[in-house]
Amino acid sequence: MASTSRTPTRRGRGRGRGGRGDGSSSLPPPPSTLPLIIEEFFIVVYEDPLVKKALPKKFADYLDGQEPAKVYLRAADCGPRLWTVEVLFDGQGRMYLDKGWENFAIAHGVDFGCFVHFKYEGDDVLTVKVFDGTMCRKYYYSDDEDTDDESDDDVKPCIHPL
Repeated sequence: MASTSRTPTRRGRGRGRGGRGDGSSSLPPPPSTLPLIIEEFFIVVYEDPLVKKALPKKFADYLDGQEPAKVYLRAADCGPRLWTVEVLFDGQGRMYLDKGWENFAIAHGVDFGCFVHFKYEGDDVLTVKVFDGTMCRKYYYSDDEDTDDESDDDVKPCIHPL
């Protein structure tokens, strides 16, 4: 009995893993060549929740030297109000939420152990979600009809439904 050797044959033309048949690869480029997009990040409140808060250095780097004097915080699901918060830069690439942060933190129950999630919406606007120490999100709603003429000095908390 003669042994037959089987030579593997290719079926299809260049359509193996990730191939599109045109000789190019559909694999994504390596991470070092992808553009840096930092749209979302969080901070954990380990210290006094009412003092200035450092934002991640990667987010400050993402702003690419724009260094806004202010950002506008919007609590997710808490109406259209924008909270004006001054921003400080320390000259070493660190960015801090400063004046105005305290009012936002009081109004939204930011406390020790909270996770505060930020999503950059562009135009210096950050949408914020606050998670308590049990890792559950705090949901709020606003009872304000018109908040455009309110001063940020008037801390009017969102209401946490029970």
